[in-house]
Amino acid sequence: MSGQTSVDNEALLRRHGLLVTAQRLAVLRAVSDRPHCTADDIDKVVRAEIGAISRQAVYDGLAALTDKGLVRRIQPAGSPARYENRVGDNHHHVICRTCNRMADVDCAVGSVPCLTAADSAGYEVDEAEVIYWGRCRECVAKWQAPVSSGD
Repeated sequence: MSGQTSVDNEALLRRHGLLVTAQRLAVLRAVSDRPHCTADDIDKVVRAEIGAISRQAVYDGLAALTDKGLVRRIQPAGSPARYENRVGDNHHHVICRTCNRMADVDCAVGSVPCLTAADSAGYEVDEAEVIYWGRCRECVAKWQAPVSSGD
């Protein structure tokens, strides 16, 4: 990590009214460096970077960053919550059913909220969260690979 990135992250936290702490900076770096990781994955990365930190401090850091809109929390069906720092553009995600790899997908159609509901039930819709499910290129290739008969 460059010194400039550290300064930028410190300024970002201050701009959003958050106290700058080593723990929050480490959590923000972990999310930035590894988008779509779970809280447990982020906890491992942060512990490896700064050493002694409680799991609760990592979860509290994620909650504070999410509350301030610096981090986005995504919770696909049947999956633990995942976190990313790509916020504010209402993008979507695609998830591999085989290996659970997640990737960003830009907005499906038009402007925010990207998809117009057939019936908004009187709601003023300002965001759409779409998750596409399928298999990633690598899993498709493995599935289509010929099986050796051992002859």
